[in-house]
Amino acid sequence: MAYERTDGRTPEQLRPVSMEPGIAPAAAGSVLISMGNTKVICAASIENRVPPWMRAKGVPGGWLSAEYSMLPYSTPERNRREIGKIGGRTSEIQRLIGRSLRQAVDMTKIGERSITIDCDVLQADGGTRTASITGGYVALQLAIKTLLSDGRLNADPTRQSIAAVSVGIVDGTPLLDLPYVEDVAAATDMNVVMTGDGRFIEVQGTAEEQPYSMDELQQLLALAGMGIGELAVAQQAVLAP
Repeated sequence: MAYERTDGRTPEQLRPVSMEPGIAPAAAGSVLISMGNTKVICAASIENRVPPWMRAKGVPGGWLSAEYSMLPYSTPERNRREIGKIGGRTSEIQRLIGRSLRQAVDMTKIGERSITIDCDVLQADGGTRTASITGGYVALQLAIKTLLSDGRLNADPTRQSIAAVSVGIVDGTPLLDLPYVEDVAAATDMNVVMTGDGRFIEVQGTAEEQPYSMDELQQLLALAGMGIGELAVAQQAVLAP
């Protein structure tokens, strides 16, 4: 018997996706991305300086990094704020978001600037890091539009669109875009980051119960590619105006 999803979706169906731009007016670019019950505010800030290591090494261009946090009320049981040293999970997610979004732009063409993408999880129901990457790309593009419209950039440094999605195997069925209840039950779960034209940036896949086969891997990657194609369309719908 095929696995029946609790929200009634088919295995290859994304959760309902929405992106509300301009959610943080003080930021250079911002968006509230909702994927089902997972909601993340992504905001891009620009500073006219680069990290000391870039200046010391004479590296041309600018830099992009990310900061990620789950707000205390984002889950039913309150999350304690990370004050001072951040945890290993948060650090790993921040690095994933940053290195993914650096693939979106030619960093040598943004000038001596640092762009920080802040991703704050308002509500967590699985896939917060992938939603952060997908929404972070939109926030980044809105910030670039700001630089272009202000005359601080002469040309668009964008190389490609970036989006991410989770996939996994639950009760033997490959599934796209897992909410929390599926994520915790998955025998295999993956986070996949891709360009809008279908090339891979990062694949994080773990067998929680038993190893997965090459055929299962290919099924999961195909599902991810399908979902990211849809997310790229949703991103463009926000950015096109």
